[in-house]
Amino acid sequence: MEQNLRTPGPTPIPDDVRDAQAQQMIDHRGSEFAELLRETSAGLAELIGTTGEVFLLTGSGSGALEAAVVNTLSPGDRVLVVTIGSFGDRFAQIATAFGAAVERFEVEWGQAADPAALREHLASTEPYRAVLITHNETSTGVANPLRELAEVVRAAPGEPLVVVDGISGLGAMPFEMDAWGVDLVVSASQKAWMASPGIAIAAVGERARAAGETARMPRFYWDFAEARAWAGKGQTPWTPAITVLYGLRVGIGKLRQEGRERTWARHAAIARGVVAGIEHLGLRPVAPPEHRSGTVTAAWLPEGLEWAPFNAAMRERGLVIAGGQGKWTGRILRFGHMGDVGIEEMAQALEIMGGTLRDFDRDADPSGAAEAAFASFTAETVAAR
Repeated sequence: MEQNLRTPGPTPIPDDVRDAQAQQMIDHRGSEFAELLRETSAGLAELIGTTGEVFLLTGSGSGALEAAVVNTLSPGDRVLVVTIGSFGDRFAQIATAFGAAVERFEVEWGQAADPAALREHLASTEPYRAVLITHNETSTGVANPLRELAEVVRAAPGEPLVVVDGISGLGAMPFEMDAWGVDLVVSASQKAWMASPGIAIAAVGERARAAGETARMPRFYWDFAEARAWAGKGQTPWTPAITVLYGLRVGIGKLRQEGRERTWARHAAIARGVVAGIEHLGLRPVAPPEHRSGTVTAAWLPEGLEWAPFNAAMRERGLVIAGGQGKWTGRILRFGHMGDVGIEEMAQALEIMGGTLRDFDRDADPSGAAEAAFASFTAETVAAR
């Protein structure tokens, strides 16, 4: 049975990306690799909206978060982490592990951070060295108003660094690194970029680069100075995941061909279609309409429906989605819709889920949910023209 993979990552890989990743190895100290690295980095910079550096490091998204912390901060630095869910908490845990004096600006799960409240907090305390923000919180399906939050941080006493977890938003949702004043943002290859896991992405602006010159947190593998020195030779400090880079180059090329605005609009329209289908099935989305993610939709499980058997039944039908994390384990379900995704796959997923709900004695209309998703997507697409 063909699997309908709809988790928030890894995401389905297009055929041409898979073909690229099946190529033979090359010398990672040779000219062919140098061109692969240059082309991929330049394409990412264009899509992220920066003239700054882009480093491609072999590792996961969590590794990229660690790299962001240790290359900008010193032990004892006052750091504020804006956390709205599980991955915001992870950012705080990483900074704490390396000795930062971490404070949390905690927002109730399912809600986005309020720029006015953040402004008030920043004005009422001693300056921070950096503010760490999650752009798109996959544990709750909530997107932060990042442009407004970054503006508030840049205007705060001491002009803290704006360091962003963009792992599940970059490449699919509006993002302008330089224009919004983001100093450092990280992502990972297995999300909207449509490649396999294995490449951590870090885009570094001028202020973050300058911070790295005085940062004293321990680092070796994740040292941006090493990455910078080797990038000048068209190489990476350590052995790269060459096959993943093959695929990442193709994925980036596809996004450049589509165009950023069209990519963003496609994801937004699909997200609204998924919400329409979920609501037709009688489920309630977690995020408020104004802060819903463009790449993952979370919904509350119906009262009395146990996640484990429900999930197992969906998997038997070929549908793989995600459950809740942390304190929401067993309470929500999460649909991923980023990268190589169209409304057809999401409508099929909704229909499978609706049929499974029926098996669990829930009043659900599977075909109606698929039709609702199509109708919403079509209306959104027409309106955007």
